[in-house]
Amino acid sequence: MGLKERLGDDCRAALKAGDKLRVSTLRMILAEAKNAEIAKRGELDDDELDAVVAREARRRREAIEEFGKGGRQDLVDKETYELSVIQEYLPEQLSEEEVRSLAEEAISEVGATSQADLGRVMGKLMPKVKGKADGKLINQLVREMLK
Repeated sequence: MGLKERLGDDCRAALKAGDKLRVSTLRMILAEAKNAEIAKRGELDDDELDAVVAREARRRREAIEEFGKGGRQDLVDKETYELSVIQEYLPEQLSEEEVRSLAEEAISEVGATSQADLGRVMGKLMPKVKGKADGKLINQLVREMLK
């Protein structure tokens, strides 16, 4: 079963269970997937659908951070719940140690020695970790390693 079918089935199950917040979160993901299909003018493959789900997870993380700064605990709780639902559909995430070892590998392959080589390292590293790690974390680790 593909991710899109799984999302649809889980949405129907949540609707039957009366879990309104879960239903709205899953519908939001399905709507974003539909918008991406319209923009592409065709069906999304699993990698593209994973990218849509990852983008929604990133949006939730950013919203949690901003609402936390603004002192809106009610919205932080809502976004945190939505993030937990979204994370069920993301591929298995790499640990920080795994990302660090892949970054070291990419740095040695590129022969990077300074911050100026950040773009080359990221270009080499990102295809390996796409969807499996947060880009912000990767960027931060690579910057630390290049100092």
